[in-house]
Amino acid sequence: MPELPEAERARQTLESAVGRRIARAEDADTYVCRPHAPGEISAALAGHELTSAHRRGKFLWLQTDDGPTLGLHLGMAGRIVVDGAAQEPSRWDRFALRFEDGTRLALRDKRRLGRAVLNPDFGHVGPDAAGVARDEFRRLIGRGHTAVKARLLNQGAIAGVGNLLADQALWQARIAPARDTGDLSTEDLDRLRRELRAAIRSATRKGGVHTGRFIRARRHEGICPRDGHELRRATVGGRTTYWCPACQR
Repeated sequence: MPELPEAERARQTLESAVGRRIARAEDADTYVCRPHAPGEISAALAGHELTSAHRRGKFLWLQTDDGPTLGLHLGMAGRIVVDGAAQEPSRWDRFALRFEDGTRLALRDKRRLGRAVLNPDFGHVGPDAAGVARDEFRRLIGRGHTAVKARLLNQGAIAGVGNLLADQALWQARIAPARDTGDLSTEDLDRLRRELRAAIRSATRKGGVHTGRFIRARRHEGICPRDGHELRRATVGGRTTYWCPACQR
């Protein structure tokens, strides 16, 4: 499932289409483009130029010169593809923009769980995990009493952290995933923020969350890459969770 690093790489792909003028949208899939009727997104975007590409957590959006904003979400298996004029569309393209220069941008999604929507509202989403400020992170993650992994996964607290990224960051920070947020010191929270940001940068650079050192060991009878202890497995925050009982406290 795409997490923040995959969404950021998708945003970078979207950025490659900035400056192109939209001829039309391919928006016939009423599930991916809900609540819009077929042709509604196309009519709203036709003739407008893409001016910028943005991301907040896993949510993506494109600004146009003087028209509406186009929101995109990768769902569980989607990706963004920008094709040259000579390339054929894929049967898995659920939404696409055709540009006046003949090129095309598509949301390619075998599972059909992505979204395309005009003027999206991200008011329910917390600050982006890659750029959340220190004091804000302390307040949002350290408040109350819940498992720290559950809080990291709460998109209303901070946006973009999924199951694998949470496990990787907590391992790097040497914090157990079930640890109570109310028991985390300021030093713990600051270390977790630093390691979360480091994990995001590394995963974005290397191609995705799956490239993390801990994630490669995250399996049944997996061994901690740091100290060689066997990893433990449980459900935390509703998600399958791995951690090292020796080095994560």
